[in-house]
Amino acid sequence: MKTVYIGGGTPSSLISQDLEKLLTIIKENINVSGDLEYTIECNLNDINEPLLDILKKYGINRISVGIESFNPKKLEFMGRSHTFEEAQEKMNLMRNKGFDNINIDLIYGIPGETIRDLKKDVAQFIKLQPDHISTYSLIIEDNTKIAIQGVLPIEEDLDARMYEYICEELDDKGFEHYEISNYCRNNKYSRHNMKCWNNEEYYGFGVGASGYTYGVRYDNTKSLTEYFKGNYLLREKMLSKEEIMDNELMLGLRKTKGIYLPAFYKKYGQNIQDVYDLKEVLKAKELLFEDDYLFVNPVYIYVMNEILIKIL
Repeated sequence: MKTVYIGGGTPSSLISQDLEKLLTIIKENINVSGDLEYTIECNLNDINEPLLDILKKYGINRISVGIESFNPKKLEFMGRSHTFEEAQEKMNLMRNKGFDNINIDLIYGIPGETIRDLKKDVAQFIKLQPDHISTYSLIIEDNTKIAIQGVLPIEEDLDARMYEYICEELDDKGFEHYEISNYCRNNKYSRHNMKCWNNEEYYGFGVGASGYTYGVRYDNTKSLTEYFKGNYLLREKMLSKEEIMDNELMLGLRKTKGIYLPAFYKKYGQNIQDVYDLKEVLKAKELLFEDDYLFVNPVYIYVMNEILIKIL
């Protein structure tokens, strides 16, 4: 299952010459033919016919658009500006250019946001008829602008109600909830992200990129100065077998299908129930076991981190 993912950062903001240079470098070093999921992240305002022609020329077949919301107050908070009509126009343009695998991102849990605000956003997102929707509850990280400004997260109960509404509404409209924060139609799940949740290895290139190869997790420097000097690596760590299995558990349980136990045994030569004490969480029905899969009970998926803490 081959994937290439350009993003984390906004590659669509590059001028045409620089974008083509990037895509040429990728094409010269990676076989981008065959059954490949080739994704690029785009800002909605960057999408136009010349950009899409370039993406088609280099074989990109999946576009991820950071729409986030259509609520004016939420957009102002995020420093963005676009309308539903503009998004609809861009979606039609992408479809007309032959792109049949489009993801759009939704952010919720913005300070001051109500359930009513969220319902309107979700309805408009569905109306755009994307193939995939990724949802993110706002996390206020230390030392970020909003943290320094003293912005506080919304109440946890409201956040949980918002999450529950998204799950129910998207399920009702034909989206498969295949990972905690991700939903797709027609089996168009993100292959790239599935590789991460399956704890498979991948290369990360560029400033601030992360990778996982040969049992080593690494992060590249976030400093352009250091990167241009050839000092790419910020940190790396060789993982023990125990740490790799812990990652398998934490990442695998993000998938609604959970962890396929025969595959776990094939990878590590151990039964998962011999590695971890699962009696308490199975008895409480927080984790369920069915058809050789171990997965989080949908009732408890919002508090999955608490379940993991009990196990680990």
